[in-house]
Amino acid sequence: MSTVLGHSPGERLRTLRELLGLTGAALSDMCGMSKSWISQVETNAREASEDGLRAVAEHTGTPFSFFYARPSSIPLDSLHFRKHASASRTVTKRVRAFYGESYRVTEDILQRANYPTPPLPYATADDLTARDFEDLAAQTREALRIVADKPIPNLTRAMERAGIAVAPIVLTDPAREEQSATQHHFGLSHWGGIGEVALVAYFPGAQGDRDRFTLAHELGHLVLHTFRPHARDPETEANRFAAALLVPEERAQAEITDRLSLTGYARLKATWGVSIQALIMRGHAIGNINESRKKSLFVQLTQRGWRKSEPVTVGQESPLLLWTVLEKQYGAKPYLSAADDLAIHPTVLRSIAPTPAKRTHLPRNSNPAESNKAEVLQFRRPEKRGSDPIKAVAR
Repeated sequence: MSTVLGHSPGERLRTLRELLGLTGAALSDMCGMSKSWISQVETNAREASEDGLRAVAEHTGTPFSFFYARPSSIPLDSLHFRKHASASRTVTKRVRAFYGESYRVTEDILQRANYPTPPLPYATADDLTARDFEDLAAQTREALRIVADKPIPNLTRAMERAGIAVAPIVLTDPAREEQSATQHHFGLSHWGGIGEVALVAYFPGAQGDRDRFTLAHELGHLVLHTFRPHARDPETEANRFAAALLVPEERAQAEITDRLSLTGYARLKATWGVSIQALIMRGHAIGNINESRKKSLFVQLTQRGWRKSEPVTVGQESPLLLWTVLEKQYGAKPYLSAADDLAIHPTVLRSIAPTPAKRTHLPRNSNPAESNKAEVLQFRRPEKRGSDPIKAVAR
């Protein structure tokens, strides 16, 4: 089998090791190849033997074709990565490898399916004004066929209908034992531009509002930074866009006032599916809350213990697009056959295209109003003895 221009089996071996989160010694123990062989192959100091690569493939459950697959061509400065500064470099390398392989597979199966690419607006100016964030968020709602001034019932589904693939990332160990997502990483995204595939990946968390904000934040990167990869503060910009997308300006101006109590913020969270902390920051960004009031509200949040655990439960969204396309191309049990054909470790497919709890089909509805009625989420406050729960359904 011939190599593909721009990479080597040794480079793919390194990618596999990073993908599985293995050291050279750990991979050596798994497959029986010496640590020096692995190191020399990865650095191109020696040629990878077919027998050696087959041993690695067999013992890690990886298709042999993985070593000859063309890697994704994502420019380093265009991969947007939301994480804590304290995130482990080793885990970050693994996440980058996981995303790179996920993007390669997503690009392949969506292009085979002739799935439409996203019609997103995009920023080009060096410096963006407050008005720019509001306008771009409004244009993105229009591109995603979301009602201009209403809560978004299911952001994941709206993104998928517009051609933006959404993929959960759950890292697993080589024994296929599922691990919880790292608490230091939130999401990654890449869009090659007009006519190209877009993939937003995220680490599912315990709170649906956090996941929704992460998706909106990554969507912001696609809109704001695809053609502005060297923006001075891309994370702050993406946060401002996310808040403007989730809570449109006109409604934010009317509802987030300087007289609003934390109980009022809890009711807004139940309506919009956005955290209380994000709502406070939204009010500050549009000028309805001054710096003193913002600080006071955050002090109150800390005193109530709401900085770490807010009231109001926001339901979690589940992606469907990649599973739907995978099932159509490879059948009801697609992972093993697809893994071999797509030259990918099956655990990557299980993560980014999880089998839905209930078999449903992704609607391709051309009516925006009907689109927004599908799978409406219920945002609710846990009931307390002696009081009525706050229950609000986004409409």
